[in-house]
Amino acid sequence: MVRIRRIYDDVNEHDRQAIAAAQQILRAQFPGVDEAVVSGLAAQLRDPLRSAFRSILFVAESLRGRVQGFALLHHAPDLRFCYLDFIAAATGGTGGGVGGALYARVREEARALGCVGIFLEALPDDPALCPNPDVVRQNAARLRFYERFGAYPIVGTAYETPLAPGGQCPPLLVFDDLGSGRPLRRDTARRIVRAILERRYAGICPPEYVERVVDSIRDDPVRLRPPRYTRPRGEPVRVEPQPMRIPLVVNEGHAIHHVRERGYVEAPVRISAILREIEPTGLFERIAPRHFGDDHILAVHDADFVRYLRRIGTELAPDDLVYPYVFPIRNKARLPEDLAIRSGYYCIDTFTPLSRSAFAAARAAVDCALTAADAVLQGEWLAYALVRPPGHHAERRAFGGFCYFNSTAIAAHYLGRHGRVAILDVDYHHGNGQQEIFYERDDVLTVSIHGHPRFAYPYFAGFADETGAGRGVGFNLNLPQPERLDGAGFRAALLRALRAVADFDPRFLVVALGLDPARGDPTGTWALRAEDFERNGQMIGATGLPILVVQEGGYRTRSLGVNARRFFAGLHAGARTARENVEPAGAPRKGRASRVPT
Repeated sequence: MVRIRRIYDDVNEHDRQAIAAAQQILRAQFPGVDEAVVSGLAAQLRDPLRSAFRSILFVAESLRGRVQGFALLHHAPDLRFCYLDFIAAATGGTGGGVGGALYARVREEARALGCVGIFLEALPDDPALCPNPDVVRQNAARLRFYERFGAYPIVGTAYETPLAPGGQCPPLLVFDDLGSGRPLRRDTARRIVRAILERRYAGICPPEYVERVVDSIRDDPVRLRPPRYTRPRGEPVRVEPQPMRIPLVVNEGHAIHHVRERGYVEAPVRISAILREIEPTGLFERIAPRHFGDDHILAVHDADFVRYLRRIGTELAPDDLVYPYVFPIRNKARLPEDLAIRSGYYCIDTFTPLSRSAFAAARAAVDCALTAADAVLQGEWLAYALVRPPGHHAERRAFGGFCYFNSTAIAAHYLGRHGRVAILDVDYHHGNGQQEIFYERDDVLTVSIHGHPRFAYPYFAGFADETGAGRGVGFNLNLPQPERLDGAGFRAALLRALRAVADFDPRFLVVALGLDPARGDPTGTWALRAEDFERNGQMIGATGLPILVVQEGGYRTRSLGVNARRFFAGLHAGARTARENVEPAGAPRKGRASRVPT
């Protein structure tokens, strides 16, 4: 079993090792490739538009992290096509479906980018062009592989003309229409072929050769070679490109944490209200949560705190609730013996109960957030962890605000092993948990838009002058807002937040999604409408960053689902536009988060 993971650059050791493994496979499987191409792979990822292509590297890894294959894809956003430069499995790995899994992922990426198709080169299976019978058999096997996906060589052109007279085994140009059934028009093919020869083979193909090949494309539409290795099945099935799907990870067991008290707003119905609205959109694809070890929680939360939450859950009866009512001075040498009384030692308020199921539900929420984070690491541009209980009020050694474990912070720390992370908290209430956990770190930027603490929970944090400490000075941004705020006012704050994110230039963005800025929310005072959530989502998606969304607050169940649906519609549209409109080479850009809407 393999997982396909996208490699963005060589910033961290794990990705450097994956790139090195891909380079070894490239040397082994393509011994004739110039060593400068192999050694320049990391630089190509760091500056993905230097050759007017946006380079994308996927690796196929075993569950233990061993690289078993790779694919290097180039995206030309100006001409809306993809060029598959290399795809290969490690020696001895070709029988395990690695190549098929990689190519399927490449096709999925090309569809999401709105490409007319994928172009690639394959050596000829014709003995007249390639006299070595062993090589012809290998070439035939590769072309058979691509035929299974509906990719066929273009015929009737001079693309396979050798650069030097008498050259052997000139490559065929293969075209995959991604299942659309749409013909490739002559003018489009000419522009794309010119781009391949001038960009991929810059300095190799002389101008007169390029002109000769481009001019040889006369058929309109371009002709493809009929299937040679797979049985034709009548008319090709027309498959319209599918929208970029958002992996959705739902905490299915959240309902075990059900406080049946009148007026308690953090209820299980919150999740079903959201699902009823978002699933029919077709934008989401459910994936099952995986279980992750406690080390991810302990990287963010104090071990004594975690042990306490686990232990008290085992000692309470199914219907028992413990509300903190005594708040001892936090002296570790004088912990109260009684676990119920000790709750105040770890809590920041009097209205967040402990129950037998609170630990299990919060633990499952962490697994969902980490599963969604893993989807982002594997190359997804958007992922959504729909969880309860929420987490952004949970600090390193304290729970409160209905929050027990800070799933947002745990996921951010997990992503942080692969590059810098920005957390954008758009809940009505301040994200004091993320602030406290990352306050002295410079690798995670924490930004929070919230009601001013003079009137909004948690009251003790969220002031504008709290900017970090030690190494973290300048990496915490609070944007407290007035008690009355409409959509335009929120967008003004969001623009400031996104500019700070762009300046930080992270690799990943984690959004702590609160839907409680909505008009009529029982815990807030603002007046955002459904259309405001959609515009907010579009602004966030337009950053062009890989984005993990973790559900936080939002308690007006009548409008909760609609607001979530509109937010993700905007997020999806903004992300799709950002992906399809990457600046061409030479355009001024500031990192990956330069596209901040005005």
